[in-house]
Amino acid sequence: MISLSYDFHIHSCLSPCGDDDMTPANIVGMAVVKELDVIALTDHNSCKNCPAFLKIAKEHGIIAIPGMELCTAEEVHVVCLFQNLDDAMNFDEYIYKQLIYIPNEEAIFGKQQIYDEKDNVIGNEPNLLINATNIPFHHVYDLVKKFHGIMIPAHIDKNANSLLSNLGFVPPESKFTCFELKDMGKLHHLRKVNPYLENCKIITNSDAHYLEHISEPVNYIYSKSRDIKDIFDTLK
Repeated sequence: MISLSYDFHIHSCLSPCGDDDMTPANIVGMAVVKELDVIALTDHNSCKNCPAFLKIAKEHGIIAIPGMELCTAEEVHVVCLFQNLDDAMNFDEYIYKQLIYIPNEEAIFGKQQIYDEKDNVIGNEPNLLINATNIPFHHVYDLVKKFHGIMIPAHIDKNANSLLSNLGFVPPESKFTCFELKDMGKLHHLRKVNPYLENCKIITNSDAHYLEHISEPVNYIYSKSRDIKDIFDTLK
């Protein structure tokens, strides 16, 4: 087993709340500076900056995972990670059709820019990406599995847009096996109140919207190798 420093929840400038400096190249560059081993790009309801992100990461020896932070019908945020780009982009295409169509107003919400691997702007997403989809939380596990991905309820201890804040409990039919926690000091209480979490794995990510907020190499997973399949096995 090898230890890998990680950050599986990072937003680019495609997310309207992401800083303009959060380009794919800058994200990878900061990961290199911080000596992270594996990172995931998880924009709100979109994977459209993942192609550039994966190409740049490969050039710099960073393990890159394509992903998305899905917003469910209940406005619960879920990190969805995929083993390859094709699955991520197919998921992106499906999710876009389930998104409430409201034009983005850049002056209010911010830009939603799509980049290529040379860090050039190649497009702007016109539809506001932070809206909810019509997908209920209890459908997410099976849906993501169809695209060979894994779902991880995001920042469950957060007071907004989290499983526990928006639903108030873990649905008994849940199937997820890993969750994201921001404050490890809350773990004992959360598990006591929600016994389902006792058998789940835990990760801590930055949820970075600014370059300086990307995680330092303080969080580690233990994997058989640097292969993404083995990394996924660690998270399942």
